Amino acid sequence: MDLLRKILLPIVPVYYFVTWLRNKLYDLEIKKSVSYDFPVIAVGNLSVGGTGKSPMVEYLIRLLKDKVTLATLSRGYKRETKGFLEVKPSATAKEVGDEPLQFKTKFTNVTVAVDGDRRNGITNLKTRNSNLEVILLDDAYQHRKVKAGFYILLTPYYDLYCNDIVLPTGNLREPRSGADRADIIVVTKCPNGLGNEIMGEIEKKLKVKPFQTLFFSTIDYGNNIINASGNRSLSTLKKTSFALVTGIANPKPLVDYYHSLGLNFSHINFPDHHNFTDAELDLLKKHKLIVTTEKDYVRLAPNFSEDILWYQPIEMKFIKNQDTFDKSILSYIKK
Repeated sequence: MDLLRKILLPIVPVYYFVTWLRNKLYDLEIKKSVSYDFPVIAVGNLSVGGTGKSPMVEYLIRLLKDKVTLATLSRGYKRETKGFLEVKPSATAKEVGDEPLQFKTKFTNVTVAVDGDRRNGITNLKTRNSNLEVILLDDAYQHRKVKAGFYILLTPYYDLYCNDIVLPTGNLREPRSGADRADIIVVTKCPNGLGNEIMGEIEKKLKVKPFQTLFFSTIDYGNNIINASGNRSLSTLKKTSFALVTGIANPKPLVDYYHSLGLNFSHINFPDHHNFTDAELDLLKKHKLIVTTEKDYVRLAPNFSEDILWYQPIEMKFIKNQDTFDKSILSYIKK
């Protein structure tokens, strides 16, 4: 905990009370939420920082895209535009945000939109396509003006919400009791080989309610790095040195994975969702080979030739009970 966070500790009770009261007003329906007569699935977390929301949204897209007419709705964090926008493949990260552009680039037949006002975004999506069957809300757990029909709460293995406190000293956006709104809780970024005993201990720590289901997932790194022109095997990187450029909340799992492969790289780290300056781009261009994350790739690609810049794809994989998770989602949609 850095010094500033320690200094701000007296503010924690104030932040706690304000966020608790806000939730209570919504729970008592004094503040009104809008619900919908079609499936709306919200993916989110209690904490700031990377919990694996994008891999989860992509998992849901893969699960549903051939079964229903689907759209995703994000706020488009750090975009330079306002209001509702439907994301086109030709858009830039500055226009729509890096993660929505990543979704659209990968799943061109799925409608992807951004709007900080989720109510307005949902209304626009349904107005534009009356046949739309399911909407996935990305990072909308605290957006209580909308009442989703199904909530998926993510918490990373290395930073469980039960071990944290609210901002500004901790990382929680709201009190831990907010987890009670979740239908499913997923512990993300687990180490491979996580045993049943540890899973049971975590379930007790999280105090999972009888109506909730707990799952555990890990990160699966592809065997190839990719860019617009194709792919190349990770094994080819053992023959050369390269720069690993990251602008994500927690690059440690990727850095550790590359170290475990014995790769020779220098790690250049930036803040999450970083907008690269011209000076920073000039420094990066001095490297003959750059590997980055997929989220960073959509921001960096317009500035680099294809032979220099590549990205490491990742997918979320369930450690066990994947079929149970899938059936829970499909059952909700069928209702």
